[in-house]
Amino acid sequence: MPSELEPLLRGAGLRITAGRLAVLEQLEGMPHSDAESIHRALDAAGHRLSLQAVHNVLGDLTAARLLRRIEPAKSPALYERRIGDNHHHVVCTSCGAITDIDCVVGHAPCLTPSDSGGFEIQTAEVTFWGLCPECRAHR
Repeated sequence: MPSELEPLLRGAGLRITAGRLAVLEQLEGMPHSDAESIHRALDAAGHRLSLQAVHNVLGDLTAARLLRRIEPAKSPALYERRIGDNHHHVVCTSCGAITDIDCVVGHAPCLTPSDSGGFEIQTAEVTFWGLCPECRAHR
């Protein structure tokens, strides 16, 4: 039975492979994950992809704009399927939990720089830092 993800891959001009489908499916349930976490989850689910294959798939899916790559300070690259809406993130400074925050203005790029240096600004990435509710409850 074909996956609902197959049209996404086809529409992005990518071949449909078991690895690409598995990574997309895994990220549906675990957004903001790094390659190693995705690899462990896929391995536990019986998918036999090497860590390098997971990195390759993540790179292909990101280049095809099917995934978003974020890089919070002091963190490995993280991936999510929520794309195209220029949302932002809040990161817990204690445990590292990450949550999405909708765009602060409602449309891209959400922020207007005082000087764009001649660039046409398309998106803005904002990372808020603080303590998550669980860490606040235990301090």
